[in-house]
Amino acid sequence: MTHIKATTRRQMILGTAATALMSQPAVAQFQEGKTMPKADRSTAYWDDAYSNGAYIPDAARFYTQWVEDAANFRKEAGARASLDISYGPGARNTMDLFLPDATPKGLAVFVHGGYWLQTDKSMWSHLVRGAVKAGWAGLVPSYTLAPEARLFDMTKEIAAATQIAAEKVPGPIRLSGHSAGGHLAMRMACGDKPLGELTQRVETVLGISGLYDLRPLMKTSMNTELGINDSEALTESPALLPPVDGIDVVSWVGSDERPEFIRQSQLLVEAWDASSPAPELTIQDGFHHFDVIAGLSEAESKITRRWLG
Repeated sequence: MTHIKATTRRQMILGTAATALMSQPAVAQFQEGKTMPKADRSTAYWDDAYSNGAYIPDAARFYTQWVEDAANFRKEAGARASLDISYGPGARNTMDLFLPDATPKGLAVFVHGGYWLQTDKSMWSHLVRGAVKAGWAGLVPSYTLAPEARLFDMTKEIAAATQIAAEKVPGPIRLSGHSAGGHLAMRMACGDKPLGELTQRVETVLGISGLYDLRPLMKTSMNTELGINDSEALTESPALLPPVDGIDVVSWVGSDERPEFIRQSQLLVEAWDASSPAPELTIQDGFHHFDVIAGLSEAESKITRRWLG
């Protein structure tokens, strides 16, 4: 594994003070991923660009493993787990809060993915295990999915869940999310401040394989359910919004991901180039879209340590 640290924003990826964990084959994949989308590409092209499972051997096993690992962690947490806490009026407005053995260092929030269309908190409990083992309270919310909800509704719901949990857990807040969840987590670091005054408690946002420019997704077949239009793409794309200064922003992606996910991760750090502190890009060598999140279950993994320090 090659470690490359840029010292100026234009030295790497048009100027992020970034750490890239890349082998030479990964560099080639990264360069392919940098290509900006072309307006004339077809729906089939964009469907393929966002298709992960088709490019991961035995992809279905990950879903089975996630469900099992999540259930095991909830059992392990025992009385330290408060499940199905209501944070709003919707049927999916519930969240699970896991406490460490001692007084929490702060609140660590993980937002699940699934293209805003699939899954819920019950599949992802184990992805705050590392945070809880490191002394943080771990929060995993569900949220209303499309087509019942629009993306701006989901943004509000993640903010509401975080606000309710923050009333229970004092101290700093660190958010993370994967794929579509990376988008929703990163929205909490945008200049329109979905979290309101609570934004001042947010120290770090770690987006993992996130989707930060929604415009290409308008060209996919799944947009028949998502319903993203021009207006929503502009107001809900983190890469098209200004960031909040003072938040440590990390864009993390696997080197073996689809090129579009690498491009999206790069785009965010380019778009937020002028923010302070500078956003950071990590391309983790040898990981794809489904296993890049695995380290969150361990307190001493690279990804957990970068998220929580």
